[in-house]
This record gives sequence, structure tokens and C-alpha cells, in this order.
Amino acid sequence: MMIEPPIDELVKIVDGNKYKLCCLMAKRAKYLFKTIPEQLETSDKKEVSIAADEIYRKEVVASDSPLAKKSIIED
Repeated sequence: MMIEPPIDELVKIVDGNKYKLCCLMAKRAKYLFKTIPEQLETSDKKEVSIAADEIYRKEVVASDSPLAKKSIIED
């Protein structure tokens, strides 16, 4: 069970849209898995947890967000 960051706070960051949150976390986690697999193997956190932390700290935002300057996630 994920306790930190709180899911309710993450949902607020993406304008209350749980689907958008799920898509954003999944895309970011996939990107992390592809780009830094060595660090993930030695880390105690999974890529989904890292993605959630980045969203919570607003280091990663949805591309339709007013805070988005450029796409951080590459498809």
C-alpha cells in the first residue's frame, strides 16, 4: 500500500482526474524503467513510487497543465 505521497494530494495536483494521474504515473514509470534501470535495481523504491514522488513535488506535470513548459515524458 502506498502511503507517501498521499493519493488524495496527487489527485488534486491533476485537477481531480484519477485517470490522468494513472496515465501520468504509468508513463513516467515506464520512462524511468527505460532510462535508469541500473539505479532502479539498487534503489529500495520502485519506479512507480519515484514517479509518484516526482508528481507530488511537481517535477513532472501533465502536458496539458498550465505548469508544463515542455514534455518531460517521451513516448
